[in-house]
Amino acid sequence: MRRIGNSSALRATLLAWGLSLIFSPMHLMAAPLNSPGSVDRADRSDEPGLSTATVTQGAVLEKWLNVAREVDDERLVLKMCDENRASCQSPTALQFLAIVDSGRALGGRARIGEINRAINLKLKPVSDLALHGAEDVWSPPLATFAVGAGDCEDYAIAKFVALQEAGISADDLRIVILRDDLREEDHAVVAARLDGNWLMLDNRHMVMVEDHDVRRYRPIFLVDRDGVKVYSDAPSTFEASRGHERAIGQIRR
Repeated sequence: MRRIGNSSALRATLLAWGLSLIFSPMHLMAAPLNSPGSVDRADRSDEPGLSTATVTQGAVLEKWLNVAREVDDERLVLKMCDENRASCQSPTALQFLAIVDSGRALGGRARIGEINRAINLKLKPVSDLALHGAEDVWSPPLATFAVGAGDCEDYAIAKFVALQEAGISADDLRIVILRDDLREEDHAVVAARLDGNWLMLDNRHMVMVEDHDVRRYRPIFLVDRDGVKVYSDAPSTFEASRGHERAIGQIRR
């Protein structure tokens, strides 16, 4: 994911803040980042400092809905292979399930950390342009595993699905887009809630940090089980770096 603002294919809305969803830019879609299409302000969060609004139309929502449909199709393959490994016709599904199994065997932070580590090691970071000849291509997990590489949002989507398959509730997972105003870059990561705290899963390192320990990034968009949301009053990078806001920590159901 590069600069969102530089992608003619994805200048619309994307996901959300400074938590987790990684530290490299992720190409989004068309339309200015500050113009997230249509949003439903009635969905504002009551959390202090940060409010979100549901995105009801626009490039980011369209991109997410498209990949979500592909994920649903892949879940059927995963289910069949999980039920009968011997007759599974998809080596890629078996590779993905092996990572899911390694997580299922553990609990708590160890489960989250194992899946984060395994997917980070399994995939190589490669830009969408190099892989697909186009920017802003969001891929479902098995498609990403088939080529063995992906952009930061591809890592995030794969972790988002693997964690659910391993038993983590979708209520406790987010895909987040962060903004580094200094570098003018955006990055996608996964946020996983454990014991009331949000852990950031980044493709750039194995260490998982809590949301309040993330510096220099502010939230822009987030994806959860309900769709795409945009942050309406995320703190500036400077404010976030001084710890004035705990972005993901403010996201509560």
